[in-house]
Amino acid sequence: MTILVTGGAGYIGAHVVRLLQESGERVVVVDDLSTGRADRVGEAPLVECDLAAPEAPELLERVMREHSVTAVVHFAARKQVGESVEKPAWYYQQNVGGLTNLLTAMEVAKVDRLVFSSSAAAYGMPAVSLVEEKLHAEPINPYGETKLICEWLARAAARAWGLRFVALRYFNVAGAGWPDLGDPAVLNLVPMVLDRLERGERPKIFGDDYPTPDGTCIRDYIHVRDLADAHVASLQYLESAEREHDVFNVGTGTGASVREVIDQIGAVSGLDVTADVLPRRAGDPPQLVASPERINTVLGWQAERDLPVIIASAWEAWQAGPRRIDV
Repeated sequence: MTILVTGGAGYIGAHVVRLLQESGERVVVVDDLSTGRADRVGEAPLVECDLAAPEAPELLERVMREHSVTAVVHFAARKQVGESVEKPAWYYQQNVGGLTNLLTAMEVAKVDRLVFSSSAAAYGMPAVSLVEEKLHAEPINPYGETKLICEWLARAAARAWGLRFVALRYFNVAGAGWPDLGDPAVLNLVPMVLDRLERGERPKIFGDDYPTPDGTCIRDYIHVRDLADAHVASLQYLESAEREHDVFNVGTGTGASVREVIDQIGAVSGLDVTADVLPRRAGDPPQLVASPERINTVLGWQAERDLPVIIASAWEAWQAGPRRIDV
């Protein structure tokens, strides 16, 4: 019995791989190593593969059979919103094409359990402050569109040949479960702030005139280790006979503003985090916070780590990396 983790050498994937390994599960990783690193998967076998390539279904089927795979956790995808706007066809080819190839291999190899890495980007800009799964999804960029389409595709496979799947819609993932597994990309708020501080620059805030207590945008920040736990809970859920839901938000239900996050980085690091305030960015909703009621009730999962823990772990991981900041 083995769990296949696609994108398992990346930021979130590596956390799930390690958590599964520590619980005694056998894991095999498939990753193209475009953003991941081979040294993040421990002793797990690593197969290099571009899931969107024409030869991927055959390779994936062979891996599943050779390792007696019983379930798949699918992370491998492109995830930069701006890049998706510039290269929409490529994003569809990579994200939707990659899942198409994966499902093709799973059907042939008779692997019928899938946990899919989705995103709150599927919701777009909902006119509510607390987002529930029943809300109509209206993504506003190609990245979010591909995530929603992948959910539709998995649901169609469930009807066609009995796939059991769960889609986890993440909100703002941050922190590190282990110091050597920090976020290696400078794409989200916390690593972006640390990146600027390391370069001797001020953090940037895009808009401080939103209708929020301090004028900056509010988001739901989830610790990556809590997120990894949600994947394990999802795998267990797929074993149950009754599965009423196939989409779950992964969040805390509590928001933190951009300024609060930056101030927390200052408190943990002791650095001056005085920020430059720039004009608003187009498409940023004032507040976006998950309702975690469904995942709390159905999966029995609940976030355990709050913002100070998230930031402290992110800081520890940054300081353990190659761009340590002298304080």
